[in-house]
Amino acid sequence: MGIALLSAYRSKDPRTQVGACIVNDKKRIVGIGYNWFPSGCNDDEFPRDKSDVLHESKHAYVVHSEANAILNGMGKDLNGSTLYVALFPCNECMKLIIQAGITHIRYLSDGNKDREYYIASKKMADAAGVEYHKIVPTKDSITIDFANYKNADKC
Repeated sequence: MGIALLSAYRSKDPRTQVGACIVNDKKRIVGIGYNWFPSGCNDDEFPRDKSDVLHESKHAYVVHSEANAILNGMGKDLNGSTLYVALFPCNECMKLIIQAGITHIRYLSDGNKDREYYIASKKMADAAGVEYHKIVPTKDSITIDFANYKNADKC
């Protein structure tokens, strides 16, 4: 989950930064992703906020972290793997998760659980046998200390 949260920092979304990490059944990382625009789409040419007009909303263009993690894991066997993600996946991502063969989801928040697309997402997961579990962290934070490595080139 730490890798998923760390990858979320790559997102430039001003409101929602989400990261995802896929781990295979051998506990090896096989895909990492974060939410942002598709490759080749200039960040300055697309909206970063929500709007009721679809083509003026970020939702029409942003690729979710789960989809990016799956795409970044292309060519690797994702069958039986576990997806770690901050937010429970939406229905569109759940379709990809099921098709990719991911069988376990670990998430931190399901704050959108009453929205129709999340209800549909859980319905699909249940039907496909995808097991999901909300993680309750035992720590409040993880610290990465770069000070130990600043002189590593002198070794």
